Amino acid sequence: MTDHPRIPLAGVIGSPIAHSKSPRLHAHWLRTYGIPGFYVPMDISQADLRTVITALPKAGFVGVNVTIPHKETVLAMADVVTDRAALIGAANTLIFRKDGRIHADNTDGYGFIANLRQNAPGWNPASGPAAVIGAGGGARAVIASLIEVGVPEIRIANRTRNRAEALRSEFGAKVLVHDWVQAGNMMEDATTVVNTSSLGMEGKPDFRIPLDALSPKAVVTDLVYTPLETRLLKEAADVGCVTVDGLGMLLHQAAPAFERWFGRRPDVDQATRDVVLGA
Repeated sequence: MTDHPRIPLAGVIGSPIAHSKSPRLHAHWLRTYGIPGFYVPMDISQADLRTVITALPKAGFVGVNVTIPHKETVLAMADVVTDRAALIGAANTLIFRKDGRIHADNTDGYGFIANLRQNAPGWNPASGPAAVIGAGGGARAVIASLIEVGVPEIRIANRTRNRAEALRSEFGAKVLVHDWVQAGNMMEDATTVVNTSSLGMEGKPDFRIPLDALSPKAVVTDLVYTPLETRLLKEAADVGCVTVDGLGMLLHQAAPAFERWFGRRPDVDQATRDVVLGA
């Protein structure tokens, strides 16, 4: 009788999940590096989440990515939570350890910074204030990572001001809250501008914040990547800014998880982008 090694499985859990580009991304890396394994999209309801998470390691899963609406809920299911996941208050990566413990991490902030460093190599986080639009889960990861790399001041505006105020309470005095109607003005002398909201995404309201105060010296990035060139990025490029699209964040945040699950750090290169874009 032959003792076959167990093929490692990973996947992404959310609801809905059919739109996710993660299966295409991880399948590309598995093929590229000749690694036996599979990455599976799973549409799981909140009611079934704990049952599924508990069962997956028994089925051969080494870990999963977690997306909306489960990123906060899974923290309570983990035995080990990284500092950055605790700070952000959400996990996007679970590692099922051999000792039976569930390890929760959040690589969104890492992916955000790695995307900027790769595609705006001249970016200096300490060069001036950052202006952040939105106050959801993406903003939490962005703010935590900007503070970590030394941005001196983070200005934030959100349609619901109390959500922005909550982030200031959590992240401290470096975060300054601006009224939504003043969102355009907070870009004055900002050297980093980030849209973490859904404004400008296909099927969502347009991005209508005026960019008159935007400096051509700013690096501008958008977490939205459908479309790849959003209105914010197009208008910022017209001003003369260096712009960075949001697809790279998706690719870079996936790399640490892939390494933990499958034992190989993947390259985030043009071939990877092309595969995810369906080119």
